[in-house]
Amino acid sequence: MVIKTMFSNDSVVRTCVRGTYSCHWSSSRDTRRKTACCGFLFLSFVSILALSWIYVCFIAFNDHGDLNWFIFTKLKTWLNWYMLMMIISAVVATYCLLLLVFGLIHFAIREPLVLHCLHKVLLSLGLLIVTLGTAGFSVKWEEEWHSVEMSFQATAPFLQLGAVVALTLISWLVFQSYHGAKTTACKFFIMMSFLVVSAAVFLCPLVICSPCVTSNLPPKPALVGHRGAPMLAPENTLMSFRRSLQCDVEAFETDVQLSVDKKPFLMHDHGPNFLLRTTDVKNKFTDRGNGTHTSFSWEELQMLNAGYWFLKTDPFWTVSRLTKEEKNQSEEQKVPSLNELLDLAKGHNVSLIFDLKNENNFSEFNDSDSYYTVETIKKSGISPEKIWWLPAEHRHKVSNIEPGFKQVYNIVSDMEEEGGNFLNVKYSSLSAHDIR
Repeated sequence: MVIKTMFSNDSVVRTCVRGTYSCHWSSSRDTRRKTACCGFLFLSFVSILALSWIYVCFIAFNDHGDLNWFIFTKLKTWLNWYMLMMIISAVVATYCLLLLVFGLIHFAIREPLVLHCLHKVLLSLGLLIVTLGTAGFSVKWEEEWHSVEMSFQATAPFLQLGAVVALTLISWLVFQSYHGAKTTACKFFIMMSFLVVSAAVFLCPLVICSPCVTSNLPPKPALVGHRGAPMLAPENTLMSFRRSLQCDVEAFETDVQLSVDKKPFLMHDHGPNFLLRTTDVKNKFTDRGNGTHTSFSWEELQMLNAGYWFLKTDPFWTVSRLTKEEKNQSEEQKVPSLNELLDLAKGHNVSLIFDLKNENNFSEFNDSDSYYTVETIKKSGISPEKIWWLPAEHRHKVSNIEPGFKQVYNIVSDMEEEGGNFLNVKYSSLSAHDIR
């Protein structure tokens, strides 16, 4: 009796459902089944695409800094563009799913599935957003599709369980449609479609190969502090590397450049405007903000603040988790020297790997970034085997001077040719078999 009252022709629930989906607050006389069916199929199609797209966004989040950096180099303005894209995508997916739920309720209470033109416009806009996002990934970030493919090794078992639950929940609507179909052809199409989808969902575990579903888990991989712990402190600052020590990192990863007076310092961005994103160079040196690493002495670099930008831009949305003391410490960070990081690594028995951002093969070794960097390392007294040497330029001369350095390669053929054992490449560029 209660259910019948809730969904009677004039009930509040029925009116709200009807108004949300079709924007008709009174019972609609539109009984065009083909138009209604096409509208619902379009809604279902966009909903599936929106869900798939938000899944891609979550998987690619690990590399979101690459996208933010790419846009920053073009616009010279730092913003968490990836998070903005995720918010828009989440809004689109939520809207589609809610509308789909109301459509299913519409069908269950036998209301005509008349999708309002406003919803059609918004769904078309959502489809355009997903299409543009997919095209952008394919053109500018193609390697992320391999990451999405790899992610199914971890998520496929859970996605399959979710599909089973969803299929079970909508099965009664399928059978209701079957019994309501007026022709044998329609009944055959409905039942065959349901059986094909059910077979695919229930049989897909036969082809799922997931390392998460195993009795013998492999050992946990060692961690490397990439620019320290940039989610918890300003990147490439001493505070960031100290925070990474709390995660028991095996090594620090950083980026080294040389000032005009040949002092190695830590900074990721390079080329013109290399200080613009992570320092207050525009305030301290108003006429030199677009300079390169050779435009500043070490004394001038020490005058810059390298932490306030982190609190201002909140690149990982983590500043709210910091204590007041940690925020104050972040705000006081300076551009560190390589020697300071070497002392920290030496004191905690941690290895060090780095890029030389401005190294090239055209300079003489005695005047190269590699030479001054090696000299700084030797003076620090750190154990040579704690240095993982990555720069390919002048590798042989560096190896002759310090044979104790572990040589790390970024090209497999170079490593095999020179008999090396350490490789530094993007995880998606190698198969699981090659990594093992």
